[in-house]
Amino acid sequence: MFCAIALEIIAHFLLHFYLCWMIICYNIYVQAVVRLCFVRGLLMQHFSKQLRTRLLTLYLSAGLVMGWLPGCGSQDLEIADTVAESAVTATADATDVITFSQPEESTVYVEPVDGISDDFYRGMDVSAVLALENSGVKYYNFDGEEQDVFMTLAQAGVNYIRLRVWNDPYDENGNGYGGGNNDVATAITLGQRATQYGMKVCIDFHYSDFWADPKKQFVPKAWEGMDIEEKSDALYNFTLENLTQILDAGVDVGMVQVGNEINNGMCGETDASNVRKLLVSGSKAVRDAATASGKDILVAVHYTNIDDMKKLDTLLTGLQVKEIDYDIVGLSFYPYWHGTMDDLKNAIIHVRDTYGKKVYVAENAYCYTSEDGDGSANSIKGTDDLAEGYSASVQGQANEVRDVCAAASEAGAEGIFYWEGTWIPVGPADADNSAIWEKYGSSWASSYAGGYDPKDAGQYYGGSSWDNQAMFDFTGHPLASLNIFKYLKYGATAPLAIDTIPEIVVSCNIGAEVKLPDTVSIIYNDRSEEQVPVTWDAEDIAVIDTENGGEFTVAGSLDEGTEVTAIVTVERVNYVQNPGFENADTSMWTVTYSGETNPTDYQVKAADAHSGEVAFHFWSGTSDMDFSIEQSFTDLEPGTYELSAFSQGGDLAADASMELYAVVDGKELTVPFMLTTYADWQNPTVSGIKVTDGTLTIGVRYQCNKNSWGTLDDVTLHRVGN
Repeated sequence: MFCAIALEIIAHFLLHFYLCWMIICYNIYVQAVVRLCFVRGLLMQHFSKQLRTRLLTLYLSAGLVMGWLPGCGSQDLEIADTVAESAVTATADATDVITFSQPEESTVYVEPVDGISDDFYRGMDVSAVLALENSGVKYYNFDGEEQDVFMTLAQAGVNYIRLRVWNDPYDENGNGYGGGNNDVATAITLGQRATQYGMKVCIDFHYSDFWADPKKQFVPKAWEGMDIEEKSDALYNFTLENLTQILDAGVDVGMVQVGNEINNGMCGETDASNVRKLLVSGSKAVRDAATASGKDILVAVHYTNIDDMKKLDTLLTGLQVKEIDYDIVGLSFYPYWHGTMDDLKNAIIHVRDTYGKKVYVAENAYCYTSEDGDGSANSIKGTDDLAEGYSASVQGQANEVRDVCAAASEAGAEGIFYWEGTWIPVGPADADNSAIWEKYGSSWASSYAGGYDPKDAGQYYGGSSWDNQAMFDFTGHPLASLNIFKYLKYGATAPLAIDTIPEIVVSCNIGAEVKLPDTVSIIYNDRSEEQVPVTWDAEDIAVIDTENGGEFTVAGSLDEGTEVTAIVTVERVNYVQNPGFENADTSMWTVTYSGETNPTDYQVKAADAHSGEVAFHFWSGTSDMDFSIEQSFTDLEPGTYELSAFSQGGDLAADASMELYAVVDGKELTVPFMLTTYADWQNPTVSGIKVTDGTLTIGVRYQCNKNSWGTLDDVTLHRVGN
């Protein structure tokens, strides 16, 4: 018995010795441990508890066997422990994406993107992270444990990090402008962390001391007063020196943006030829830095407003004609501003095919909630400003990002960057966080930025306007939508659940019966839609005042218990077609006049209109005028109606006359009025119009002298009672 046990122990020892010897021979132990650390950090959360235990047992047993061997165990195991503790994963390729061979179970449903490549940019701009962390913000992993946010991003499939760089985002006293205080030192710190976790880095030089976008491209303070040649030299030197610093610090730079959203200028220059000179300097600096470091770095130009492709074509054609050296075009795309996914796809295809350049989506984002996390107003409220087809929910955010990636992939783009997916609140919404914002630059702008940007930052500084578009909740925990980047290839399944119920709005005219729907539309997380029965609260319905009007809320419930709300608006409906004459089709109006010449027209002149830009206009310099304009109805609901209109004019004789009229049941009801002078709008009203058979004719009649003039606008016919 003892011999058998001894032989088994020896056999196991020899097996472990053989394995260890093979590892030493191929000099891969340390790399194996490092990769095990990486895989453990990235994949363990996806395995069962039992399987995790087995994997860890194998991992530890291998390490213990190594420890028994002189010269290879103790030192290397110490290295492995250090790697594990610091979670260094620099051995991972930047384009390695953690994906699965089948859809993964999740709390969001994701359709796979057919044909998406593994090296597709699954990027994120995280420029504000350091300022947020300095402000006390903490980030967590999917298990609820505090963790480096860069590791969490890598675990979610992010493979590229974008970092903005401002020249000098500080005032003369060293106070930061906010928005992350993104100087070169900050970019180095964040870039090193991104590289540590196997992600490439895109450096986004704004060539400004603060935000650069289509509305503002301020010149850096140090370059003020320079002519274009001096500024070009300064831009070259700045780019070369700072990019070299970033590369020397070990940051894995894969791309450099020469400017940010430069549609309308760059670095204080608005002339296109001057902007091109700056691009030449920036591109050359990137090429020189790349050559010196032995790196292959893409040179990017970045534009936005794909809804104005005519202007974008003009700019890109200018680069083509002048043979500007660059590799790739970045396009910002936010669906609530720039259009549909088809618009994005078409823009990408057009740029690729027309100019022969690579394309990527430089910025994209979408809200997951309509709540405000820090008491500072959000750029997108998540209510009436949503993009069609995308709800303000975690599922809605996941759908939007998935669809942008699909559109980009199908159009041949290199990938996308989600903009500031980590910019969460500093402190609760009901707290005064201004002191922290000011100290660490974690708000979109501090008060100190007012000296550089007085019209915007100087008036509206404070807070984050982006917290409801982050991919972490207000407390720093990752949302399920963050995993969209690793779900792209194979998708993700989730239990069927209600994602959103479209807004239920009911309106009716005063005096009419309120008709609430028997069913409501339900949109599920897999984007399917269903009509389901709803029961409305009888007490809420009884409160609705159909005689005086107003807005009312009615609670309802679905069969499975989900609560819904309907907004009921009781208002006066204007039955007049084209009441302000804004539509070119005026066939519903009949104009009758005496004499050979029609003294009327539909005048496009906002100053003479009561509202809008168009009004019915009259004038004659040759004869007196006698005319009318009217409209008839045949299908009005029986009840009591009220007619009104607005008219203004001047130079009228004492015997001039005009009247508003309604013809009903063969009887004409009239109200006279008189025009006085320019912009003195008269508002005659005919009340008590009883419609019984649905027919009614309304109109305005004018009898006035030569050289008099005036306009008619905003004719209304309301049902006011039974």
